[in-house]
Amino acid sequence: MPEVSVAAVAEAERLRGAYRWMLLARRLEEKISSLYHSGKIVGGVYLGRGQEAFSAALGVSLWRGRDIFAPLIRDMAGRLAFGEPLLDPARTYLGSVLGPMRGRDGNIHRGRPAEGMPAMISHLGSMVSVVCGMLMARRFKGDLEAVGAACVGDGATSTGAFHEAVNLAAVERLPLVIAVANNQFAYSTPTERQFACRDLTDRAAGYGIEGHAVDGTDLAECLMVFEHAVARARAGHGPQLVVGTLLRLTGHGAHDDAAYVPEALKRTPLGRDCLERAGQHLITRGLATPEELDRWDREVTEEVRQAVATAQQDPVPEAAGETWRALCSDLQP
Repeated sequence: MPEVSVAAVAEAERLRGAYRWMLLARRLEEKISSLYHSGKIVGGVYLGRGQEAFSAALGVSLWRGRDIFAPLIRDMAGRLAFGEPLLDPARTYLGSVLGPMRGRDGNIHRGRPAEGMPAMISHLGSMVSVVCGMLMARRFKGDLEAVGAACVGDGATSTGAFHEAVNLAAVERLPLVIAVANNQFAYSTPTERQFACRDLTDRAAGYGIEGHAVDGTDLAECLMVFEHAVARARAGHGPQLVVGTLLRLTGHGAHDDAAYVPEALKRTPLGRDCLERAGQHLITRGLATPEELDRWDREVTEEVRQAVATAQQDPVPEAAGETWRALCSDLQP
């Protein structure tokens, strides 16, 4: 038998691991969507269906406990891959006081800043400047190795907040990775009504930073590009703009039927399901068997069931007894 290199084994494990995070995110969000439609979740529910490969690839390319990851509403896969406990989203969506936000904030505005995952800001583009600030703080403390990643959508690149933050990062040559999920729509506004450049990667040259394009439906390609971009940022080459081209395979939120998405667009390569494509890739390359993928599916489905069952039994906030102090306050019990 031919000898298998260490690099090949490492690549295979990265692919298998990233696929499992994608699968876990998909099954968790399917459960969350079901709870939302049955009236058991209050507030918006935004699903990452179709963007799991792009998100998970970034999450596994960062160093847990050292780097910074600022996710967006469709980054469940990246959150989990970066180390977010499964109970965190379950408890936050169900309003548990044992969750990271103690049942106080909207279900997508969760995070653990002390562990490198700031709570998401809904205003488009704003998280990029937050990550820049965190990276500057690391620099002042002598940490020159930490990389910060900020996730945005194509619509966010049209905002002033995005421009100001990327310009600052470029001038300071911060180790920043900006992951742009170009899912063809900013809510219901198509990309041709958002920007006139040929491709969003063209904007990188204007800022004086490096740009990378990737097929956001291809897990193997996403892993390769993000690994390269993170390494470049960590080695001192400044901000890296990574644009993943894909299609959101759901509405903007669970409340949206996405009737504005043309059927013809869904039938293009953009409309491929990245989870199905990744699974087939593993099988074709001999990195997993169909039986193994089925077993993983059963395992993650059970993990989701247990997490949701636990969160449903947790206590909920009692307004009369709340102190409403800041969650980061030293006065918190």
